[in-house]
Amino acid sequence: MTTRELNLADIKKVKNGTIVTPIGFSTDGVHAGLRFEKKDFGVIVSEVPANCAAVYTLNSFQAAPLYVTKESVAVENKLQAVVVNSACANACTGEQGLKDAYTMRNACAEKLNVAPHYVAVASTGVIGELLDMEKIINGINLLNPVGSLQHAEAFQTAILTTDIVMKTACYETTIDGKIVTIGGTAKGSGMIHPNMATMLGFVTTDANIPSDVLQEALCSITNVSFNQITVDGDTSTNDMVIVLANGMAENNTLTPDHSDWASFYEALRLTCEDLAKQVARDGEGATKLIEVNVTGATTHEAANIIAKQIVGSNLVKTAMYGADANWGRIICSVGYSGVTINPETVNVSIGDILMLQNSQPQSFNEEQAKAYLQQDVVIVNVDLQQGNESGKAWGCDLTYDYVKINASYRS
Repeated sequence: MTTRELNLADIKKVKNGTIVTPIGFSTDGVHAGLRFEKKDFGVIVSEVPANCAAVYTLNSFQAAPLYVTKESVAVENKLQAVVVNSACANACTGEQGLKDAYTMRNACAEKLNVAPHYVAVASTGVIGELLDMEKIINGINLLNPVGSLQHAEAFQTAILTTDIVMKTACYETTIDGKIVTIGGTAKGSGMIHPNMATMLGFVTTDANIPSDVLQEALCSITNVSFNQITVDGDTSTNDMVIVLANGMAENNTLTPDHSDWASFYEALRLTCEDLAKQVARDGEGATKLIEVNVTGATTHEAANIIAKQIVGSNLVKTAMYGADANWGRIICSVGYSGVTINPETVNVSIGDILMLQNSQPQSFNEEQAKAYLQQDVVIVNVDLQQGNESGKAWGCDLTYDYVKINASYRS
């Protein structure tokens, strides 16, 4: 079977779509008492065991929930529920933390009447503190998963920590004449420099796709979405992205040989990229989203490295906050990225304003540049003029509020 050429018209963004828009998913979010007033505990449930894929933080100090989730996934590569708490990361908590993560998994399985290995566990919040298991059990007992927008928003709220806004994305495409939907939500605002951040991502789809194929697709897509965002250069102990595919759209089994594979892959990529950009935009104290496009690289990997180096530079980030068109900070980041470049052929522009051509400064209108940098979204373009490969990365500006938020995180 030959994969047909991708037609972007086949993929649609679903207005008001959520993680329960795909067939067969429900969710809930409740106040268990881990936080003072806000919702802090939630669950995503599939009607049937779903094929799954997951990526995890590369931080050497991995939180207890990650060990439990990996063990659950390893049994059948299927999950039916994901239970999540905020306020406490359950990281660096030793044997007791691991025991608590198992208790959380098993209690949720009993509540939902599913096998324990069909439940994944995720936590986010302060590192080094034990979970209050009385409140965790209370939260589990309060859960009442429903496939409604209200319940999806309750879950999206429950997983937040210092986030200002909920993050959600939903796309659909047609596979074998059937509508296949992909919905996702994420949390993340600070400690964001994923290498798979207190970044958690959950994606649901009713597509019929094997776990191994889904895993390969997720790993590939993560490298051009979640792994290309940075807020502060810190990689958390709890990063996790999970995809559940329950097959209830009843399409023929998806593989790279399927004629509609390109449409599914692109819809999944768009969902992940959409969520990643929302995480970057909601960086702690941020006032704007920064997108860096690098072209003319010798390899895609080199372009991605440079793009992420630029958007992660504190000097670039502070210049963006101050609406200062200091292109020298951009070119400096390119130079120390570790990628071999030709220092005499680089072009740099901010928006459509050309500032450097063939590594030579260009005159530009400072007031026009300042006005552009005061917008909510700033795009930086760098052309290395060395090859045909490109890459992107996303981040945010660095503000006074970032320091204020993180100086009093535990209070």
